[in-house]
Amino acid sequence: MVSPATAAPTRSGIGRIVGASLVGTTIEWYDFFLYGSAAALVFNTLFFPSSDPLVGTMLAFLTYAVGFVARPLGGIVFGHFGDRTGRKKLLVLSLLMMGGATFAMGLLPTHASIGVGAPILLTLLRLIQGFALGGEWGGAVLLVSEHGGDRHRGFWASWPQAGAPGGNLLATGVLALLAAVQSDEAFLAWGWRIPFLLSGVLVVIGLWIRISVSESPVFLEAQRKAEAAAAAGVREKAPVLQVLRTGRRQVLTAIGTRLGENISYYVLTAFLLVYVTAHLGLPKSDALNAVLIGSAVHFVTIPLWGALSDRIGRRPVTLIGAVGMACWAFAFFALLDTESFPVIALAVTVGLLLHGAMYGPQAAFISEMFDTKVRYSGASMGSQLASVIGGALAPIIAVELLKDYDSSVPVSLYLCLAALVTALTVLVAKETRGRDLAEDSPSAPGPQVLPVCSAP
Repeated sequence: MVSPATAAPTRSGIGRIVGASLVGTTIEWYDFFLYGSAAALVFNTLFFPSSDPLVGTMLAFLTYAVGFVARPLGGIVFGHFGDRTGRKKLLVLSLLMMGGATFAMGLLPTHASIGVGAPILLTLLRLIQGFALGGEWGGAVLLVSEHGGDRHRGFWASWPQAGAPGGNLLATGVLALLAAVQSDEAFLAWGWRIPFLLSGVLVVIGLWIRISVSESPVFLEAQRKAEAAAAAGVREKAPVLQVLRTGRRQVLTAIGTRLGENISYYVLTAFLLVYVTAHLGLPKSDALNAVLIGSAVHFVTIPLWGALSDRIGRRPVTLIGAVGMACWAFAFFALLDTESFPVIALAVTVGLLLHGAMYGPQAAFISEMFDTKVRYSGASMGSQLASVIGGALAPIIAVELLKDYDSSVPVSLYLCLAALVTALTVLVAKETRGRDLAEDSPSAPGPQVLPVCSAP
């Protein structure tokens, strides 16, 4: 029997929800990835000047990592209120915070103007970015997952995932355009600020679209039951405490599922810029254009991987990506070392295609691991902890390995190991395809009854 809360929506209805989530996530990932590209190309010079280019790049990537450190905290805070008050309100707040921080970065004075104050301000704004993005992912994928029906959830929920390459495509495209029409001197002097200031316009567009969508019907039904239980004197623990008490296995599964995906993405995109420009000595336009081509293919194929997971399951599709990435880790750098732009573009594109096999089913897979009353908290906690262990450290570790060994082989081994962790995690995980999100899992505990004392 199909639950009313998860009955298949009309195409126009789900289309509006998907559109709002996709536009919002694209804008927020644009903001987030813009920083990563700037860290590799601009911030290492303007905010962290050093005689050694790789040292300056590592310092810039450290502030890049700070944003990841703030993401679990954002996931916990947004998850708590998202499970208590709804998904939509928190998504609007996350968009405002992310866009405001990015716009402010475009106005920052550099190290040459105010000295050490410049990197400090940059780091504070990066913390706000990370906090906001930590709450964005869970809300965006849950809003779509909980609106969509059980049969096609993998496809619909993969569209917010496509916001990541969409944002990267937009950020890299703007930077590539500026690099093409400006001299290096003009780009470092003022041109780099344009993409950050553009975020202000994008946020206005995103808010207009996101405010128009309706709240998740699955959440509204769960909220109605919670209010009825509260009226009867039944109180529940905070969502994050419930996750820590009963959902630790699911959180660990989510972390393992994301680890290889997260590390591979930032090696294929952020570290690539360093490897191509600093190690191979090629123009930054080669690296940016390669990411641009790869991101376009990535954007189109992520929903296709999501749709495939609706047919054969979340686990098999994720395994295709994880095992494929473990093998491609070695071919990737060998192709980059040819210093041929078409070959470099091919290396990035194939890498992102394999990444998409892990990333496409992920939204539905992780959403289906948790019950409605803790879903925002549990999904955010697992995904954002993985981002700290994986994405935050990946560019730093890769740069340090390259600096110490002057070879890509250790980086390939690091990438291969991360992908194998994801493969092993998925092998022991339970298949979740087809789960009714309105129904609690059989192992889910009932609400904790707390004594209600009258005032003396």
